[in-house]
Amino acid sequence: MRIKRDGLTLWFAGKHPATPWYAKALGVFVVSYALSPIDLIPDFIPILGYVDDVLLLPALIWLAVRMIPASTLAECRSQADDWMQRTGKKPTSRIGAVAIVTLWIAIGVAVWYWWWSHRV
Repeated sequence: MRIKRDGLTLWFAGKHPATPWYAKALGVFVVSYALSPIDLIPDFIPILGYVDDVLLLPALIWLAVRMIPASTLAECRSQADDWMQRTGKKPTSRIGAVAIVTLWIAIGVAVWYWWWSHRV
């Protein structure tokens, strides 16, 4: 529950003027990924599929939250709590989904290019 709330807190912190640019940059990345309906490593891949959900995402959320000033963090956590009580769900990120799909396409093109150039 806390990770969900802190992910949503980062969403609000990204819009807050008192959030430093580096915290916003990391926060936008984390929130886009966290709210994306598509994972970087699909869950059906044994063991690796859950690494991003269990280790990577919580670590990135923790790091981004630590970069936000305490007063801003408290305000954004309050907004996140209000949002969760009102709607009962998290928002989704189409931008995050597009970024993940784009990354998979780029990886596919790179692998194909590598394979094609080493076919000899």
